[in-house]
Amino acid sequence: MSEGVQIEEVIVWIETIPRAWFGRFTKSMRAFGYHQSNSDHTLFLKKQHGKITTLIVYVDDMVVTGNDLEERKALQNYLSREFEMKDLGHLKYFLGIEVSRSSEEIFLSQRKYALDLLQETGMSGCQPVNTPIEEGLKMCVESNQVSTYKGRYQRLVGRLMYLAHTRPDLAYALSVVSQYMHNPREQHMNAVMRILRQSTSGYFTFIGGNLVTWKSKKQNVVARSSVEAEFGCMTLGLCEALWLRLLLQDLGYLSRQPIRLFCDNKAACDIAHNPVQHDCTKHVKVDRFFIKEKLDDKIVELSKIRSEDQLVDILTKAVSSQVFSKFLDKLGMCDIYAPT
Repeated sequence: MSEGVQIEEVIVWIETIPRAWFGRFTKSMRAFGYHQSNSDHTLFLKKQHGKITTLIVYVDDMVVTGNDLEERKALQNYLSREFEMKDLGHLKYFLGIEVSRSSEEIFLSQRKYALDLLQETGMSGCQPVNTPIEEGLKMCVESNQVSTYKGRYQRLVGRLMYLAHTRPDLAYALSVVSQYMHNPREQHMNAVMRILRQSTSGYFTFIGGNLVTWKSKKQNVVARSSVEAEFGCMTLGLCEALWLRLLLQDLGYLSRQPIRLFCDNKAACDIAHNPVQHDCTKHVKVDRFFIKEKLDDKIVELSKIRSEDQLVDILTKAVSSQVFSKFLDKLGMCDIYAPT
């Protein structure tokens, strides 16, 4: 019994270390004139003389940027005195994500991570496929059998989820295979291996024409109609866009233009603009009134888009290889290592 108490005390002590470190780091940053973003408490900002310097931290890894060169140098010198740290120069690698630059663009990739994963699974010499998930694929759960793949399956899906930080094209396939983590069978493992061969709500958010965030997520409730599902999806995407707007305000970018929200469901668009209560939509009134409020306040602008132009389809369902390739081009995804 006493041994159990000792172990519990050690665990509690270990869990407090990151919190104590971040508390000390935050105190030091504030002492140097920085404040935390209201949108992300790991983002610190300092504005002076019309310029801005920002620092974002994850555990003990941090990135400093901004247009105030003198302040950036002063911050680095200050942190070197306060903490034991090393300046790694221009950002090339952060949390497993590689950063490459051209004269006009910045590229994020996980090439080494992907190659290591292919090597680990013996798939480095495999024949590539055009899409990460087969169109029309049906999978089921066999609860009466014990899985022999569980540990490997969970590890592979977890590693692929991290890869999806720079690969939005994998998001839908992973949202499907992650539903079978508790008891995966051979068909589920085959679906995961297909993702490695690639050379229900969902959204993409763009800022200045550049893809910034995305998500593919199974809805928490069963939608009773396509309209209900669409409202749930619109609300999810709008909340993300509102958070990004607050973050941009912290960075000094104030936009008076409404957020543009695109939907390919005409009925959902019509109901969102119509203040009259419909019996068939009473069960989605919270989402509907949330969207209607933002429309009335001119915060958001809702537009109908053709289904064949709806990019988010690759986050909510399996599509043909032709549609998949077309949408990847529109998302701005490319292979920077491909020979030119």
